Amino acid sequence: MSKSSNIAIRIAYGSLAVGILVLALKGFAAWATGSIALFSDALESVVNLVTAIVALVAVRLAARPADAALPYGYHKAEYFSAVVIGVFIALAALLIFREAYIGFFAPRDFRLDPLGITVSIVATAINAAWAWQLIRLGRREHSPALHADGRHLATDVVSTLGVLIGVLLAAATGYRQLDAILAALVGLTILWSGWELVKQSVIGLMDVAVEPKVMTQIREIISANAEGAIEAHDIRTRQAGQMVFIDFHLVVPGTMSVDAAHAICDAIELKLKQAVERAQITIHVEPENKAKHSGIVVV
Repeated sequence: MSKSSNIAIRIAYGSLAVGILVLALKGFAAWATGSIALFSDALESVVNLVTAIVALVAVRLAARPADAALPYGYHKAEYFSAVVIGVFIALAALLIFREAYIGFFAPRDFRLDPLGITVSIVATAINAAWAWQLIRLGRREHSPALHADGRHLATDVVSTLGVLIGVLLAAATGYRQLDAILAALVGLTILWSGWELVKQSVIGLMDVAVEPKVMTQIREIISANAEGAIEAHDIRTRQAGQMVFIDFHLVVPGTMSVDAAHAICDAIELKLKQAVERAQITIHVEPENKAKHSGIVVV
């Protein structure tokens, strides 16, 4: 198991611990105040806990080495986890809408309990710190599951702040329906978050290419390290979780020995792996009659 995979697994366990703590705190806040909006906020924390479990399973599965059944590895498991997270978010939103609907037409009394509000603020601060950490490490470790979990937590932080402000306004104005309206807004917020996660995951499952800047770097590296070859063409890339797959055709003179052609391939692979983290490279060597251009290495 790679160092990067170990880091992702440790962070996923951390998300699970934070999810349990925040759920307990927000559950207490909802109970202490009797607020539908804070109850909806606590319900979203249930989703956060589920997503933390899903992310943990995904990063552990993605860390498994390639085998005969999956020769390219288990890296795409993280994209599937983000889709599952999106589905759970949608289910939570539906439950919140139900509570908001009931609460709007049959308003409940709630208490502006100082301890309950304080506990909710503490839970939000914990979520904010952990969301920042997840997003930062998810990007650094190229982990879609951790990044998705972090983005969802960030959305949770924003919605919770809105709920807290709204609950204070509802208590000050005496307009009890505002509590239910806020709950519905929480539902809409997390529904949008779920849609964004699913959309990004589907793009990942479609074997999206690397960014144009990275592609330009790849082409420059091939051109600078293919001395002795005629050209390189049909350069393709795809991303799968933490891995980047690069393949292309390298045209060499017909008189070149296998050893010499292999040496060129080794030189290119070495430089590509130094420049592109977690790259897996496949080079198909072709004779000069397969060239699409001539005279220089054309990339």
